[in-house]
Amino acid sequence: MQNYKTNCFKRDDLFIKCGNHCINFQNPVVMGILNLTPDSFFDGGNYRNEKSILKRAEQIITEGASIIDLGAYSTRPGAKQVSTEEEYKRMQPAVKSIRREFPNTILSIDTFRAEIAKRIVEEFGACVINDISGGTMDKEMFQVIGKLQVPYILMHIQGMPQDMQDNPIYHDIIKEILDFFQQRIKLLKEFGAKDVIIDPGFGFGKTLDHNYEIISKLKIFTKLKCPLLVGVSRKSMIYKFLGGDPTTSLNGTTALNMFALDSGASLLRVHDVREAVDCVRLYTKIKSF
Repeated sequence: MQNYKTNCFKRDDLFIKCGNHCINFQNPVVMGILNLTPDSFFDGGNYRNEKSILKRAEQIITEGASIIDLGAYSTRPGAKQVSTEEEYKRMQPAVKSIRREFPNTILSIDTFRAEIAKRIVEEFGACVINDISGGTMDKEMFQVIGKLQVPYILMHIQGMPQDMQDNPIYHDIIKEILDFFQQRIKLLKEFGAKDVIIDPGFGFGKTLDHNYEIISKLKIFTKLKCPLLVGVSRKSMIYKFLGGDPTTSLNGTTALNMFALDSGASLLRVHDVREAVDCVRLYTKIKSF
């Protein structure tokens, strides 16, 4: 995390402004997950009070993440819908506490609702907005992002969280995701958005083979000249192939994260920060020669 005024004069895909801070993607960075939900697929229910939330936030920071990603609406396949007010009631106290205790930490708000994005940013200042729907679930989102002038993570999804894994079908998955990104980035720019990060959405309306085709061709997405986020942490694409469950999927996560870095990933979204930071350090060392 660096001061924007001294480190963010260059406006290209390597630098993202977030309030008074700059996220520098000259070397890849790590985003640590902090789930505020009772039903997330890996650690749902672990962070339900201020003490546990702050302990997790401190762990994420200490282990070397540049961003904390806060989610108050579980988007695992088949997850229950949550009202806007319930999402806000989960999110607001957590942001307030982390802002108080760790004021220099960049926060990401994992929401597809423009109202949540607007209320949190207006109350607590600039945050990254991480939208699993790429603006398709709330038609006001792009307008709000343009007005707030905050970084936006544009993720691809087919379907809704409640049914996205029922029977996802593509004719040419890479082309369809590329087309989606190109169209949505153009629209975002028309609304005045400046800083866009792209996420192909592993596990969001994709079969096992879809996920591995995407990661095998990940370099294609770097031609869009946007920072590329990869979020495969402990997902079913790992344990449905290797066996086990989310609790046994750290090694598979680390292997895929290293492959993603070598394929152009700028940002790793993970549950296990220390291991992902080690990947970045090793990858950066290798690339220094």
